[in-house]
Amino acid sequence: MTTGSQRTTASESTTAFESTTAPARPDIATALRVVVKVGSSSLTTPDGEVADEAITALAAALAARVQAGTQLVLVSSGAIASGLAPLGLSRRPSDLATQQAAASVGQGLLIARYTAAFARHGIRTGQVLLSADDLMRRTHYRNAQRTLDRLLELGVLPVVNENDTVATDEIRFGDNDRLAALVAHVTRASALILLSDVDGLYDGDPRRGAAQRITEVRDPSDLDGIRLGRGAKAGQGTQNGQAPGIGGMATKVEAAMIASAAGIPTVVTDTASAAAALAGAAAGTYFTAHGRRPATRLLWLKHAAVARGGLKLDAGAVEAVVKRRASLLPAGITGVEGTFDAGDPVNLRDEHDITVARGLVNYDAAEIPGLMGRSTRWLASKLGPEYEREVVHRDDLVIL
Repeated sequence: MTTGSQRTTASESTTAFESTTAPARPDIATALRVVVKVGSSSLTTPDGEVADEAITALAAALAARVQAGTQLVLVSSGAIASGLAPLGLSRRPSDLATQQAAASVGQGLLIARYTAAFARHGIRTGQVLLSADDLMRRTHYRNAQRTLDRLLELGVLPVVNENDTVATDEIRFGDNDRLAALVAHVTRASALILLSDVDGLYDGDPRRGAAQRITEVRDPSDLDGIRLGRGAKAGQGTQNGQAPGIGGMATKVEAAMIASAAGIPTVVTDTASAAAALAGAAAGTYFTAHGRRPATRLLWLKHAAVARGGLKLDAGAVEAVVKRRASLLPAGITGVEGTFDAGDPVNLRDEHDITVARGLVNYDAAEIPGLMGRSTRWLASKLGPEYEREVVHRDDLVIL
């Protein structure tokens, strides 16, 4: 495969940081606010216990950057995995209630270790638990943003995790990689570092010896032909002697694409390379920043929202929404799928049942059949002025 990305063999990757004193990635090295995400596999043993030595090493690497004047936010997985052993569970439970119970026990253990590890370096930590709803609803989003900003202003290192104790399958991020990308956007971070037990993105399976590490991704086309693995969940089997986390390389690449498309340079690498990555060395795979920062709710809609239903559009409505970036009006709707309430995310599908956009709907599912094919002016005259509004406003809509 030929792409515009740069590649290096695994043996070459270890010398990049040593060969030069100038940072290979100055935007990472000089970032004043950085979000770092670490996965479950880097923090826990195969039995689900917290690995104190791993947390100690990670804290030391991050503390050096904080002491140099950088504001740092840590997004940490591991709550459910950390709660398995104390509850006598041999593997990650499949039912949501037991997962939430494990998270409740494990979260306390995890933050206690972080508090102690960072305290050795004179750094205070604060726990922040977020749900998808917190980054979707405007008031919740602003509260989360203010809390994180204030913690950083006070010299506290926020430790963020998804609020697994209350999140349901319908309103969860799905993995902490995407959560980290959204937190980077919320906090207006200048860089994002995604850490796991793999030292970067490869163009094949590095365990078979022939693969090369992709050192830089400038455009999604650089990844054409690359197969991305999705990891098993923590506590479900082992990989290279370690319990894997919920996300595989696919989720990290998705998160890196979310962040880089919002103007945030991103590095995907292993936890052992955290210090080098933060220093701007050529560690892992670097995703160059491009594009402007969109509204956070639009990032959530495109990359994290779970649609509660769908609306089928005629050809004219598809052209208006996709090409002209117009709002969706009742006249262009030909069908309704699912059960949803006003304010829920819904998929917009064309005549071939292909999802072309996603947006926040302004009507309940039961109301829309009576509106289909009608103009907003006609609806207002028959039903009242409150019906002279879009089904999905263009400001609450993303093209997929």
